[in-house]
Amino acid sequence: MTLLPQLPAVAWALLATAALIVGFSKTALPGVNTISIAIFAAILPARHSTGALLVLLIVGDAFAVWAYRKHASWPTILRLAPAVVGGLALGAVFLALADDSWVRRVIGIILLLVVGFTVWRRWISSGGAPAGRAASIGYGSLGGFTTMVANAGGPVMSMYFLAARFPVKAFLGTAAWFFACINLAKLPFSIGLGLIDAGSLVLDLLLVPGVIIGALLGRWAANRMRQGFFDVAVLGATVLGAVYLLI
Repeated sequence: MTLLPQLPAVAWALLATAALIVGFSKTALPGVNTISIAIFAAILPARHSTGALLVLLIVGDAFAVWAYRKHASWPTILRLAPAVVGGLALGAVFLALADDSWVRRVIGIILLLVVGFTVWRRWISSGGAPAGRAASIGYGSLGGFTTMVANAGGPVMSMYFLAARFPVKAFLGTAAWFFACINLAKLPFSIGLGLIDAGSLVLDLLLVPGVIIGALLGRWAANRMRQGFFDVAVLGATVLGAVYLLI
């Protein structure tokens, strides 16, 4: 990848839109970030798209943490941490061995299974966190795996937080701190695999304003979002993302 990719105006417009969606997803609706993954993967070389998007996600994380710093459930984050670390390591191995088509299909299947399980559990349960240690290990390891291989851990963890029936701000605050920690932990893996280089960093520098605008818009929208709409939107965005990855 050259220091700055030679792209047509339409591609730059799409990348700017994807950056805005990154910011909005971090402060309002986590599941829609799958759209950004799709845009980056369609325009940039697969490996560089993952690295470039990771840096923008970290910028979005900073705004989300600032906006919802008082709303995180730290017991939930700490309970998930060991499984997530294992998932990250497995994802790094998988990323080094698998081709792009396998990565997309595996993640798409995982997301659909997680959505189905979450909907089923909400139907039979009156509330509370997902069932014990097994759920923490399952969601945590899948979240670590999917976020490592394609920055697609948001939909998996959204299903976990949704199953826990978190209010909007508790959901967003827990997700903000969770992914801020996870995405920073991914940096050494990504650099070691050559996913981040000077070219991707220059590209990110040009796209950061879009992330900031999206994050501010998302903060405004979240303050006006009803719980029922939020829950349905998270589920819908996750299903659409899974279907795209499979197709």
